[in-house]
Amino acid sequence: MIPLLVLALLLHQGSPPVSRQRSPSPLSGVQIGVRATPDTVTVGEPFRMVLRVRAPRGAEIAFPVGPDSGLDVEAVDPRVVQRSADTTAVDETALYRLVAWDTGTLVAHLGTVVVTVAGTDRHFTIAGDRVYVRSVLPADTALQKPKPARDIVPAGRPWWIWVLVALAALALLGLLFWWWRRRRRGRLMPADVDAFEEARREFARIDAMALLDAGEPSRYLALNVDTVRDYLAARVPAADRSLTSHELLHALRDTTVVPRERLAPVLEESDLVKFARRPITNARAAELAQDGRAVVEETEHDVQAARAAAAAREAAA
Repeated sequence: MIPLLVLALLLHQGSPPVSRQRSPSPLSGVQIGVRATPDTVTVGEPFRMVLRVRAPRGAEIAFPVGPDSGLDVEAVDPRVVQRSADTTAVDETALYRLVAWDTGTLVAHLGTVVVTVAGTDRHFTIAGDRVYVRSVLPADTALQKPKPARDIVPAGRPWWIWVLVALAALALLGLLFWWWRRRRRGRLMPADVDAFEEARREFARIDAMALLDAGEPSRYLALNVDTVRDYLAARVPAADRSLTSHELLHALRDTTVVPRERLAPVLEESDLVKFARRPITNARAAELAQDGRAVVEETEHDVQAARAAAAAREAAA
């Protein structure tokens, strides 16, 4: 009896008092104690479970990993094992950091401790200490009314995807329409409207705007060049309105009715003014515009001469 009292006194002095549960076989020389700290928590509040095992010297202790994650009490950190400096026995303590997800008095089932003494394994099932878990809800929930359930929404693609598809389709249609108008511009002139007369009327309208007097030489030159391009597209099949200035000059290389040497400087310098923001004076803008109108005059003269020659050949045939 006296040796048992001395052993209990040594356990009390060697480490914090944790024994609330003891081994079912005290005569085996193995003592087990477990305690929860604190013993009262709220739902989701971490607490510690301290498991202490004392066995004869030379024994080996294998602590359980901890409670399963599917239970009401689960571990939030791996267990930590501490060993006492006592040389008369094996004294080890396992610390478990746990959390409870249900209310009421719960028991953390830690698992089974395996103590190996002289090659013999002894198994001790640890039920754990009791923990009281308080709810985090207010005491009176009668005035708290839950929101009504929402209607079931059928599974499907989000509505905004169709908006993006519609916008992309509209952008594509707009791009195709712009390309079609640019390509067909100058070719949709009615049959009873003469391209040369239309160009002369457009030149007169530009002059009536008095853009040079208003200090807008760049706009004046751009409108004149656009009129020249529209005329050429209506008169010469190779002068498509969708071509760039460089492409247009290349397309007209085999055409004899258009004075390319006079047209090239007009197109090149007007592109610099229009796209590169190159400054230009009123005098230079008027000079380039006059050269463009001269291209229209000379082209119309050569076109009419070619038509007259073709008509004469047909009449002779």
